[in-house]
Amino acid sequence: MFSLLYGLWKYLFRKDEFFVLIIGLDNAGKTTFLEKTQITFNKDYKGMPFDKITTTVGLNMGKVEIGSTRLVFWDLGGQEELQALWDKYYAESHAVIYVIDSSDPDRLEESRLAFDEMLKSEALHGVPVLVLGNKQDLKGCLSVSDIKQEFNKSSSLIGKRDCHIQASSGLTGEGVDDGINWVVQCVQRNVYRRPPHSEEIS
Repeated sequence: MFSLLYGLWKYLFRKDEFFVLIIGLDNAGKTTFLEKTQITFNKDYKGMPFDKITTTVGLNMGKVEIGSTRLVFWDLGGQEELQALWDKYYAESHAVIYVIDSSDPDRLEESRLAFDEMLKSEALHGVPVLVLGNKQDLKGCLSVSDIKQEFNKSSSLIGKRDCHIQASSGLTGEGVDDGINWVVQCVQRNVYRRPPHSEEIS
């Protein structure tokens, strides 16, 4: 009887853990978006002041729990010399959040080319991708339509995977709820292709 009840307890209180890669060019606002995500979904998370966030030169990690799903985020630096390290994380990733600085139109094509290189990796085959047009709080920024016009050039590489482009702001929180909930739905739908890690609630 004990083993039966213990098995039921483990089933009811397990967490399906998914790894989400946050990448994009340097200064796109990846770490700010991660901080805002944790503040939004983790009631007791204080976070660091946004004005103290600096350029990521290694790896920032974070996590949120939504129902029975735990998302573990890997936020990687986006400088050109660091992009070669992105593929070290692809095989373990269940989803990718690709962040674009929509206030910097001069780097939109550069961002799309880095996006294309990511999509070419076999390790990410079928993995859902959320594209964020970040910094929408700034005047004169690119619209989602502007970003789609450039990123539609990547459609053949995107293939049949789930892919969604939306506006966001790591400072105001615009797009955080919708974006993260979209990721949760996609990784849950994709479990047969890339299963989660399962852990009991501690």
